[in-house]
Amino acid sequence: GGIAMVLFEKPGKQNAQAAIGVACAKAKELDARLVVASTGGETALLALRELRRLGVEGGLVVVGSVFDYKATPEGGNKMDQQTRRELEAAGVPIVFATHVLSGVERSLSNKFTGVYPAEIIAHTLRMFGQGVKVCVECAVMALDAGLLPYGKPVVCLGGTGRGADTACLITPAHGNDVLSTKVHEIYCKPSLL
Repeated sequence: GGIAMVLFEKPGKQNAQAAIGVACAKAKELDARLVVASTGGETALLALRELRRLGVEGGLVVVGSVFDYKATPEGGNKMDQQTRRELEAAGVPIVFATHVLSGVERSLSNKFTGVYPAEIIAHTLRMFGQGVKVCVECAVMALDAGLLPYGKPVVCLGGTGRGADTACLITPAHGNDVLSTKVHEIYCKPSLL
């Protein structure tokens, strides 16, 4: 059984509706949580609407961008308040936290140059595409935030830049055991040709 992996011609948000459809259908089929990476919140709202269309209530977890001075001068993030309120009103938890595969190490590599282990993991995952790295990272972050059941596979939706283009089935491990994370299936991703 199962569906063949969908390969999009190129990365980017033009694949978002298709990727969201695939991810939501798999989350329903597997009765699994859906973890969505969403910086601005648009992908999260689209996923929420698609889950509702499929008759799925609950189970959506959103991982947003970290709060920092680059997003807004006063140290905010890129999800506007209206979008955040809409997600929260629907009971959708949102994780705003340091990205587990860059975070503190990025500050070291920016300041001192050099190679650091978490960034090596991130670049290795990018060999499958940026979205696969994002899916792994967000699943670990959502688990670390206490929003996922430990040891259970979740469907993850991530992308390249803005918009979703990758969906995977992942059993995340906590950040302090990140190499125990398992990527079981990749449902859709961009071709890297």
